[in-house]
Amino acid sequence: MNLIGARPARFRRLRVLVVGCGDVGQRAARELGAAQGRVRVLALTSSPERVAALRGQGITPLLGNLDQPDSLRRLAGLGQRVLHLAPPPSQDLADWRQDPRTRGLLQVLARRAPPWALVYGSTSGVYGDCGGAWVAETRAPTPQTPRAMRRVDAEASVRAWGRALGVPVNVLRIPGIYAPDRDGGTPQARLQRGTPVLRPEDDVFTNHIHADDLARACVRALMAPKAQRVVNVSDDTELKMGDYFDLAADLYGLPRPPRVSRESAQQQLPLSLLSFMGESRRLSNQRMKRELRLVLRYPTVAQGLAASR
Repeated sequence: MNLIGARPARFRRLRVLVVGCGDVGQRAARELGAAQGRVRVLALTSSPERVAALRGQGITPLLGNLDQPDSLRRLAGLGQRVLHLAPPPSQDLADWRQDPRTRGLLQVLARRAPPWALVYGSTSGVYGDCGGAWVAETRAPTPQTPRAMRRVDAEASVRAWGRALGVPVNVLRIPGIYAPDRDGGTPQARLQRGTPVLRPEDDVFTNHIHADDLARACVRALMAPKAQRVVNVSDDTELKMGDYFDLAADLYGLPRPPRVSRESAQQQLPLSLLSFMGESRRLSNQRMKRELRLVLRYPTVAQGLAASR
């Protein structure tokens, strides 16, 4: 008797659990075919008001909160593959260098049969300032902000968890995410405000990935993971930050932003912006192309920003 074939279809489908099902998580669900029923996508959400919208995309919402570990118990053994895109908390931390959300999630996922694979969405900020050098995944992290330090802690937690349980874990190091159809996904509003950028001699290299290409990278890492692997997920663009904003201004028919010295920027701009202007690196994406076999739909930001025009 074929017991598997006798099961209802909803139990035969692959189950993917998305933790942190925001814009990129929802794009990944579309890539997986959630709306068509090809894969059963379950998403943790702490917002009851998002339940209907998630269901409308073919996603099964699960109410729970990463800051309340007791609410996560039902996640144990639920997802055969797990996509973890939730950021660390930024306040109310016992230790500002740790990510308690990831640690709590991993404890729950280890209580029953562990998933077949886990993908964690980290940040390229873990590399810190590299002086504009090309950065491959073999470079040791040197985080320079509390936010990046918490990401390093999360990376170490998921990789140690994977080794202990024999679960392939992939860490994706992600730069600036953009997309014309993403909330705040283009520099247009900043250009309209006239926010200055650094003059060329003070400027830093910046890296980007279109949200659709990132979602596709997440799915590829989920479906064909390599054990305990780190992958930079970045496009082919090689631009300094000011040049990126100039490119976008020309595309939107807006004035190019004013250029200022680093000293002037420190007097005019908030710390949240200055932190991005203090780190310069160029991400190598060769491992992404070679191992994930990802062919970018939007190889450059020029192509990605222009796609909807």
